[in-house]
Amino acid sequence: MVPDPEILVIGLGPAGSRAAEAAATAGIRVLAVDRRKRAGFPVQCAEFVPAMLTQELDRLGQVTSQRIEAMVTFVEKLPPDLKSDFPGLMIDRAEFDAKLVARARDAGAVCRFQTEVRTIGLQGDVHLSDGASIRPRVIVGADGPRSPTGIAVGRPNTDIVETRQITVPLRQPYRATDIFLAGSIPGGYGWLFPKDNLANLGIGVAPTAKHRLKELLEDLHEALIADERVGTQVLGYTGGAIPVGGMRNPVACKGEVPVLLVGDAAGLANPITGAGIASAVTSGRLAGEAAARWLGGETDSLADFAEELEELFGPALDRALDRRSEILELHERGAQPSPEALRRGGIAYPEYWAA
Repeated sequence: MVPDPEILVIGLGPAGSRAAEAAATAGIRVLAVDRRKRAGFPVQCAEFVPAMLTQELDRLGQVTSQRIEAMVTFVEKLPPDLKSDFPGLMIDRAEFDAKLVARARDAGAVCRFQTEVRTIGLQGDVHLSDGASIRPRVIVGADGPRSPTGIAVGRPNTDIVETRQITVPLRQPYRATDIFLAGSIPGGYGWLFPKDNLANLGIGVAPTAKHRLKELLEDLHEALIADERVGTQVLGYTGGAIPVGGMRNPVACKGEVPVLLVGDAAGLANPITGAGIASAVTSGRLAGEAAARWLGGETDSLADFAEELEELFGPALDRALDRRSEILELHERGAQPSPEALRRGGIAYPEYWAA
């Protein structure tokens, strides 16, 4: 245990690990805690990252299952549309998370699993599940889409997509991600992401349609079996929540203790695609660096952190929010989105990027 660490990081996913690493590298005393038993488990994502993440993290090849070259989008029953230049990586998410935790530890951060934050007091005092009470000088909330830290500072994610995913055998090698857009998938989409001889097959929907997830995913699986693209065996199940309401104000306070929100806790997942690993990695690093500077006397560093997140992610999140709102409005009126409306909500199409 680190007695009264200067920085407490809550959550050891990609955002929390990067925050812990960055702060510890700057010589700050860091304690990072996570309620899970070990890093990366359970895996609750489709495991795709954009190729540009290699600019933020080196050695991604060590956790790469395969490379992605293209994206194929299916709109209803129409012929698919190919976006040939869509470079990315399929990663082993559990191994990815474990390596980020190892980097944080190597930098000097104390990382503890099976340790939950019970309460964050009004003055920033934190009570842990092992009975310890600590008073950090900065708190970083990296505890996911339903972040207790965000709730504690009045910055909860208010809009969520619910997901369900299975892992199935892939019948032949494939170098693209498949996206399935349909009016029958309200507030979300379906996907197939290949991982060598396997595929992650999933569906995301608005919470009001959560009861339909199993049915929708079974329908997608059966259609791909009929096309002889995937096998019948289900090798694994997972699921989770994705924040789709846009960025929360990432800087708050408990008493005189600054609280920084990062990754999904800050609402940085894209409201259309659900992608959030890259923004988690970047925002975590920026938070760790900003917290270290603030502790070193740079009083503007936290405001600078919030401004940098807005510059990096704000425009893309705002566009995605607008497109998502357009689709949801149709569903709320009881109207079936047309193929044109679905294309406007898909990043592969010029309509998405139009004014």
